Amino acid sequence: MPAIARPLVLLALPALLLPPGVLSAAEPAAADLPLEKVVLFTSGVGYFQHGGKVTGDATVEMSFRAENVNDLLKSMVVEDLGGGTVPAVSYASRDPITKTLGTFAIDLTDDPSIGKILGRLRGERIEVEAATPATGTIVGVEKRQVPVGDERTVEKEFITILTAEGLRTLPLDGITRIRLLDERLQRELEQALAVLALGHDSEKKSVSLAFMGEGERPVRVGYVQESPVWKTSYRLVLGGEAADEPQTGKALLQGWAIVENTTDRDWKDVRMALVSGRPISFVMDLYRPLYVPRPVVEPELYASLAPQVYGQDMEAAQREFAAAANELRDGRQLARAEMQRKALAAPAPRRPMEELAMDEATADFDREGVAAIRSVAAGEALGELFRYEIAAPVSIARQRSAMLPIVAEEVEAEKVSIYDDRVMAKHPLAGVRLVNSTKLDLMQGPVTVFDAGAYAGDARIEDLPAGSSRLLTYAVDLDVEVAPRFEPRPEELVSVKLVKGTLVVSRKLARRKAFEVKNSGREAVKLLVEHPLEPGWRLVEPTEPAEKTRDRYRFAVGAEPGKPATLVVAEEQVVSQRLAVTNLDDNAILVFSSAKVTSPAVKQALQDVLERKQEITRLARERSRREQEIKAVSQEQDRIRQNMAQLDRASDLYTRYVQKFAAQEDRVETLRGEIADLQDKEQNARRDLDKMLGTLELE
Repeated sequence: MPAIARPLVLLALPALLLPPGVLSAAEPAAADLPLEKVVLFTSGVGYFQHGGKVTGDATVEMSFRAENVNDLLKSMVVEDLGGGTVPAVSYASRDPITKTLGTFAIDLTDDPSIGKILGRLRGERIEVEAATPATGTIVGVEKRQVPVGDERTVEKEFITILTAEGLRTLPLDGITRIRLLDERLQRELEQALAVLALGHDSEKKSVSLAFMGEGERPVRVGYVQESPVWKTSYRLVLGGEAADEPQTGKALLQGWAIVENTTDRDWKDVRMALVSGRPISFVMDLYRPLYVPRPVVEPELYASLAPQVYGQDMEAAQREFAAAANELRDGRQLARAEMQRKALAAPAPRRPMEELAMDEATADFDREGVAAIRSVAAGEALGELFRYEIAAPVSIARQRSAMLPIVAEEVEAEKVSIYDDRVMAKHPLAGVRLVNSTKLDLMQGPVTVFDAGAYAGDARIEDLPAGSSRLLTYAVDLDVEVAPRFEPRPEELVSVKLVKGTLVVSRKLARRKAFEVKNSGREAVKLLVEHPLEPGWRLVEPTEPAEKTRDRYRFAVGAEPGKPATLVVAEEQVVSQRLAVTNLDDNAILVFSSAKVTSPAVKQALQDVLERKQEITRLARERSRREQEIKAVSQEQDRIRQNMAQLDRASDLYTRYVQKFAAQEDRVETLRGEIADLQDKEQNARRDLDKMLGTLELE
């Protein structure tokens, strides 16, 4: 059977835009649409759906708070399911108050005093009651300094009126009543004050929905508006009624949704759904009329003409440029037209899952689409949303709250104690491993734990998908004590490699931590010890943890009453260090060459390197010794020069100094030659060493 075409109105229209006679000639019968469905989101909005039947042409009057009208105009969907039409949704427009006040003859936008109001009425006739009544035309209002006592003055306002007897000036504080004799101005003042009162009004606003059609037929209205975030809380009941009853591995989980009805109407037997998710929602000001500011153009005032200077005609200069630009623009227009043609021919993009979920929440308008969404939302996660359908109709009075059950089932629960020295150094926390064996995803919230018929503590649970498990802790387990102890371990050299002049040294770092566990209670305890999981460290003992999270190991320890238990956690890490062989001293080379893990080939290569470095050191030492000798000779020659300057050139001592100076010059020349030779040998030795190291790759 083909689907009946149903008109859909997604946009509210002002009443002035209605076709002639729609809501005037034949007054349609009033109808009532009770609230039938509520969907609340954790993003702070709710979807509300009204449904009912109308007969013939009918109107539906609905009222909303003024602050909710913007959401209404943004989201309201109106549907006539019986083939009728929805010509319009009308509502009272709300202009900005300053804009409206500016249209009246008496301007009240700046909160004027009585003196300012009378000043703006200059030329109007008034009647005043004072010590001496007067009737006349307002000439003006002025302020004067009036003496009070001997030294003080105060400022007072006076009004001047032109009466039949002449001008009269009266103090405003002496006037008891003022009446405008112009009835039009009186009405304008009353209307302006009514607009101000309307601006202070925060009561409900009326919205009229018109339906046109024949016979009795169903209609539906849905909209989104701001709502309190619904919350969840859980109760977990462990064990039996008495402390000595055996544990069964099962627990009763009760989940409640906390819902507030902050609207102005009662929710009577409504279908309710609760959605955990964060659909994007925002508020836009659609209720207040918006005006676009326009520029003010002043008329030209012609003064005396001054001599003019005329520039070059730009039109001729632009013709050549325009011709070139047209050729380029034509090519771009063709490309743009081809892109638009392809876009129109392409299929519409798929909508994201979040939008589909929002559509399902807003109405059941598309039957096939809604049916598909409902089948998913009945028990499956939909993108980032999850839907809880409340089975029984819900009734909540206005401005009241309620707790609605969302889960009440037995779940798997195992009592454990969890120790983490970051949380508490001495005692573990009593907890439970909770398995969500229900078919529902559980939204985050507080969990109150009852054990053996008594309150045991509070816990907090994060979002828990169906089939997943989480650890909860709700109290300090004072019966169990844990004493952690660090056991230092020396580092160990594990390998030495020689790779192209670089010594690659690998060391193994080790650490151990022991946990001494004592159980002073009467029952055995399963203890989970949490230990940091750090990148690079390999677990050695135990070989495998009981559990592993992103950043923690969990090790299980059985703690029997009166029997100490010990858990040892050993880890190791291998780190590598790269050292340039030429930068190592002889002692470091001897240490690495004598290590047990160093291979014979690497040892032989290091021994060869050591001998070559020692030869280079010997050559450098010989060169340095000769350089020191030249320095000593230079100092001795300076002393001889100073002495020779004081002697007679014919003296024997002067002659001896000359001979000694000549012998020293010969020695310096010899030393410089030897230094140059040693430098060449040292450079060649270094070059040979670098060449040898560059070809070595030994393990």
